[in-house]
Amino acid sequence: MASQESAVGGAAGTLNAVGVAPGLTCNDLRRSLHFYCDGMGFGIEEETEVDGSVVFVMLRAGNARLGIGQDDFAKGRDRVKGVGMRLWIATEQDITAIAERVKAAGYTLDQEPEPLPWGPLGFAVTDPDGFRITVANGA
Repeated sequence: MASQESAVGGAAGTLNAVGVAPGLTCNDLRRSLHFYCDGMGFGIEEETEVDGSVVFVMLRAGNARLGIGQDDFAKGRDRVKGVGMRLWIATEQDITAIAERVKAAGYTLDQEPEPLPWGPLGFAVTDPDGFRITVANGA
């Protein structure tokens, strides 16, 4: 395993990313947009249409980006999404206020705002397709 110094420091031959934008496949794009925009507070940065229907949306919240794409169900309608994955969202905003926004949009938190084991305040929620999210203070 590479040392943390070389991995973080950008030594020759290592990746020096300026961002990452996960792409999630959803069963119902409108329902997912309600969760991420109305609940979580993301804004729509870009939409992609195919044959007059929106099939992919790039969302933005501060410097974070998240892609949401409509499943074409080519791999089956009943496949499970989100297993073994958690999105961690860091913010300096009021965690309790964000959690209240999520609940006001009609979603139930998996974990109410509370200190995480390593210190910062955070809460957990699961999106409509089973992707787990933790929002916490700090980087």
